[in-house]
Amino acid sequence: MRAMAGEVVARCIDHISTLAQQPICGDVDAADLCRRLREPAPERGTDLTPLLDSLFRDWIPRSFTAPGPGYMAFIPGGGTYPAALADFIADTTNRYTGVWQAAPALVQLEANALDWLRDWMGFPPDTRGLFTAGGSMATFNAIICARERALGPEIRRGVLYTSDQAHHSVLKSAKLAGIMPDRVRAIPCNERYQLSVDALAHAIAADRRAGLTPFAVISSAGTTNTGAVDPLDAIADLCAVERLWHHIDGAYGAFFYVCEDLRGTLRGLPRADSLTLDPHKGMFLPYGTGALLVRDGAALRAAHEATADYLPAMPHPADFYDPSQHGPELSRGFPGLRVWLSVKLFGAAAFRTALAEKRALAVDAARRIAALPGIVIDAPPELSLFAFHLTWPGASRADEDAATRALMDHTTRRGRVMVTGAVARGRYLGRVCVLSFRTHLAEIDALVEDLAASIRVISPEIHRL
Repeated sequence: MRAMAGEVVARCIDHISTLAQQPICGDVDAADLCRRLREPAPERGTDLTPLLDSLFRDWIPRSFTAPGPGYMAFIPGGGTYPAALADFIADTTNRYTGVWQAAPALVQLEANALDWLRDWMGFPPDTRGLFTAGGSMATFNAIICARERALGPEIRRGVLYTSDQAHHSVLKSAKLAGIMPDRVRAIPCNERYQLSVDALAHAIAADRRAGLTPFAVISSAGTTNTGAVDPLDAIADLCAVERLWHHIDGAYGAFFYVCEDLRGTLRGLPRADSLTLDPHKGMFLPYGTGALLVRDGAALRAAHEATADYLPAMPHPADFYDPSQHGPELSRGFPGLRVWLSVKLFGAAAFRTALAEKRALAVDAARRIAALPGIVIDAPPELSLFAFHLTWPGASRADEDAATRALMDHTTRRGRVMVTGAVARGRYLGRVCVLSFRTHLAEIDALVEDLAASIRVISPEIHRL
């Protein structure tokens, strides 16, 4: 076991230490490779070394280098090393944390980690939470809570509201929760890609007149397309008047609330009835680390509480957290150890400092990119994500979309940074998201240089503007 672990750890450390030198986007045109990988289960085992050779030499490189310092595509996730150690500990000790009685001290560590998230987000003491595989499952559980609280068995009449810039998981989660697509209203955004509160109020009134039951609004603390932060405080005011559940999707942006100078941007976040968080984004942990906070912890428990004759019969003190009574899973891993060990080792101040640096880098990048020829900033960085497009005199929308798409592709092919785009309000936009803890000023310099070089290649005419 020591020899196996030593070989694995050595390979992983070599991988981490060379991230900056690895291609930022491996060759993912791998359909033929994947077909060759199909095989039946082997009858006999294989030595570890050749398996690791294939993983680290042939397969892992055929992917996005998401933990790399130049990864500014989609929403980066850095993957801290202590979190990987936490997973190793959790998997090798293999303790059952589904119910409090099975591992009280370990469940308390997870409860502590959830309480830290609660305090950082300014939620009250009665808040309860749940670690999930990601933001999608957190949003799903939030909709379940809202549905149970507001609709009971009358699900079909319920209407849920969100922005037309909302993450696609909102519609999927609503459907899984029994709220069909024809009962989900995608409210138009304003010129800043934010949910329009006036349009939201009109939609709620129209549905009430039609005999339907508005029950929940899902807003965004940083959209995936442009990084827009919805007017959370104004939405909270409207929800209070209309008696609607207000859920905030803060998977990307909510952790910036720990930065005091960004609390104005995120004003109203602590007023939410529930909040999606992704520690694998804003806390730089490995993918598969999501979380949900629910202001009224009793609502989260009411949506999931259940028991069975085979479960431990010993009394469960009311002041202790029990994962099985606050989420859908009974058998589960120990996801909270990732968060607990990382915070204990680094301290909360390290996370605040890192997030503040990402914000400063994004502001600097947006300023410098705005000065490049032909660049129009469509969405300045409210947090650490911004969006832009390429233009020139006489260009049509189709011309601009094609050029902006080519700009993203060419910049990524240069191999130092990876950037991607998105369609928002019918326009293709280039995006930059600065969120990896490994991204620093050198990577911003490379980003600006490679965008400038790509503009020269794509269109010399633009460069001469």
